[in-house]
Amino acid sequence: MNTLPSPGPAASAAAAPVPQAGARNALLVALVMLLPLLVFHTTALELAGIWQRSETFAHGFLILPISLWLVWRQRAALAPLPLKPCWPGLLALAACGAAWLLADLVEVGIVRQYALALMLPLTVLAVLGKRIAGALLFPLFFILFAVPVGEGLIPPLIDLTANFTIDALRMTGIPVLRDGNSFSIPTGTWSVVEACSGLRYLISSITLGCLFAYLSYRTAWRRAAFVLASVLVPLAANGLRAYMIVMMGHLSGMTMAVGVDHLIYGWVFFGIVMLLLFWIGSFWREDQQAAAAAAAALAQQPLPARSMAGVALAVLAVLAVWPALAARVDQSSPQTAAVNLALASPAPAAEEFTRWEPDFAPATATLRQSFGGKPPVGVTVLFYRDTPGGPKLISSTNRIGMDKGEYRENRSSLRDESFAGRHTAVREALLGVEGRRLLVWQWYWVNGNMTSSNYVGKLLQAQAKLTHGSGDGAAVMVFSPYDEDPAVARSAMRAFLDSNLKPLDQALASTQRP
Repeated sequence: MNTLPSPGPAASAAAAPVPQAGARNALLVALVMLLPLLVFHTTALELAGIWQRSETFAHGFLILPISLWLVWRQRAALAPLPLKPCWPGLLALAACGAAWLLADLVEVGIVRQYALALMLPLTVLAVLGKRIAGALLFPLFFILFAVPVGEGLIPPLIDLTANFTIDALRMTGIPVLRDGNSFSIPTGTWSVVEACSGLRYLISSITLGCLFAYLSYRTAWRRAAFVLASVLVPLAANGLRAYMIVMMGHLSGMTMAVGVDHLIYGWVFFGIVMLLLFWIGSFWREDQQAAAAAAAALAQQPLPARSMAGVALAVLAVLAVWPALAARVDQSSPQTAAVNLALASPAPAAEEFTRWEPDFAPATATLRQSFGGKPPVGVTVLFYRDTPGGPKLISSTNRIGMDKGEYRENRSSLRDESFAGRHTAVREALLGVEGRRLLVWQWYWVNGNMTSSNYVGKLLQAQAKLTHGSGDGAAVMVFSPYDEDPAVARSAMRAFLDSNLKPLDQALASTQRP
């Protein structure tokens, strides 16, 4: 009887280290990623707080565990790779730290959070080397999906959904009367608000689509095609969902899909669409390549403990310097001074003609006055002292109008205007419902500069904080009622600003700290 030869000692020794080396390298990656999380733990907790309170970004709790699972899944491919620290990676880490510090000075949460998320793969690059980081490119950069981003897409998504729904209703033969993003049909009135924008669907679809494409395909063009489909499909599906909900309400005499149930219908419809997308995408699935075939013949790579320890200490030093600088800047900030806002030469005052107030964080000081005329004009100034952890002048939660109610925001845009000898852009918002409408112009005042851009405003605050130690600023809003044509209100607001912009600037300049 023939017997199969048993593997010799050399073969056993060559094969045994492979899973051990792969598991060791995967665990090293996980440990290395803890370094920036520990040093910047306040930013990590800030991220977790957003995931906890926002349904749109609750998926962030799953991103890091999925990333670590993807790293563990690659442990066989990691086994033969050398552990060689990459010292130039410290420069990239320092750049991220500088971005974090600048964002912390003006409290731009999204930049601060992206800086932290980028530090995780860059720390792996610096400590473990190019070969390890290159083999884990997608698992490491998948961490970026944990950053809550996308709220700036809500207005265009609302417009897209409203346009799709109204066009579809008209094509169906249903008459529609549109007022901004609200519209009326014979059976009732509907509004496309933030919850209808489809942002949650879009973020979920892109995140799952990228993960599915990475796990299912090997060729770049298939991955790119599926990711593109995961962007386009939820956009079309959300418009179709909104149209179907309106039709359900219309055909049922406004007894169906008019309350919480229409949100349930929306998620059920989205789930079906995504299942269909993944099911169709599975037909082009490519088999996984055997990653460990070449690794079995290789000896285990030695662990360069001394050089890794040295670069790990250097990484800790590079990371720790930025929170220390931020703490020092906060300690050296000037003391809070009293604020008294008043127009130096106001026009004759009138009784308030509207109850509208902007949905902004509580301000350090507030100026609100109404001025007579046909139509009347009002001004609201919200001044914010730059204090650590205090209310912010520029924030995604600060809004001119509301999603619902008497002063909901129907439309907003940037508009070039000229008044008081200046040419500037203002953010124009049309608020209200039929018979009670308000036109609002809004801009920021920072260190004597006017801007309607959130990004420019933050840069002006950073510049002021670095040069004067304080990023104080104000949100200025001028408003007037209108019936059908907002041009009359615009003319009245220009005339008001021609006479009152200079005293308004003087009042704001008096708030500056010595």
